[in-house]
Amino acid sequence: MSRFVLAAGGTGGHMVPAHALAEELMRRGHHVALVTDARGTRFPGLFENVETHVLPAGRLGGGPMGWLRAGRSILAGRRQARQLFREFQPAAVMGFGGYPALPALLAAFKAKIPTAVHEQNAVLGRVNRFVAGRVDAVATAYPDIQRLPSKAAMKVRLVGNPVRHEVLELRDKPYPPLDHDGVFRVLVTGGSQGATILSDVVPEGLGLLPPVFRARLQVTHQARAEDIERVRTRYAEQGIPAELATYLPDLPERLGRAHLVIGRSGASTVAELAAAGRPAILVPFAAATDDHQTYNAKELVEAGGARSIPQSQFTPVELAKQMQKLGLEPEALANAARRAKSCGRPDAVRDLADLIEEIGG
Repeated sequence: MSRFVLAAGGTGGHMVPAHALAEELMRRGHHVALVTDARGTRFPGLFENVETHVLPAGRLGGGPMGWLRAGRSILAGRRQARQLFREFQPAAVMGFGGYPALPALLAAFKAKIPTAVHEQNAVLGRVNRFVAGRVDAVATAYPDIQRLPSKAAMKVRLVGNPVRHEVLELRDKPYPPLDHDGVFRVLVTGGSQGATILSDVVPEGLGLLPPVFRARLQVTHQARAEDIERVRTRYAEQGIPAELATYLPDLPERLGRAHLVIGRSGASTVAELAAAGRPAILVPFAAATDDHQTYNAKELVEAGGARSIPQSQFTPVELAKQMQKLGLEPEALANAARRAKSCGRPDAVRDLADLIEEIGG
């Protein structure tokens, strides 16, 4: 039995894989503590039975004064992390990216505690990039990682992105049958916050489909609260049955029933599509740091499991064109589903737990 500290920034992309690892380590009999910021404590259902420590962590930006404030916060966080490590005595510390992970990793370097980082995206994030040369291992979700320092190349371990158990269970279920005249289920999701561009384009694009195809559609669309009534009205005007929600608590179940997903290419979305084996039309978020969502989609697209449309080219006409290429031939969709599944890494959480046990000695 060992003790491990997980350090994750307060966004779902960092917190969900860290939570999955915490559960696996505790299942193996280890003790786990979480280091995060205030945002990281607000995710319902995550880390409820894990010792949690909220440390100050500065975010670089805002000019010289902003850098100074951030530096003070990072140093304060490092002092608190060192005190925690003296009391908790971790065998290893793993960071999941985000500025709140930085003080814990700096404290671990000072205390000579073994360290690793996990990168969820196909582009190494700023904090992980900053510490990559000093950690003992860099766990990645994709075989091709951008912005990886050359001195960290030999430390890379491809493990994948952990996904929810409910999504992983879809891997053992067949792709839903689709007849030429059967119901065609489309799931539209822009991540936890929805995406206004999907609300603007998708109803219009589906409305351009041939009437015989449009009549088969059944849409579930996750949208922002401010967009939802407008989107509901537009679907109704075009005679397309659509269920609208700002949050889908049963998203894995809906993913299991979907024939096609239209969404962003955040790390968690791509990992879940690959784990479940669902074809997709992906629209990378144009303002994502280092354009990482475009790179996230690359493996799935090259395998033939998804199509990627740059946000600048995501128009109703282009969406309708891609929908017809995929949707009018059931076997093409089933084949895309198989190709998407080939990119899945269902053992990600097991391999990640093996890695931190290994470096913790």
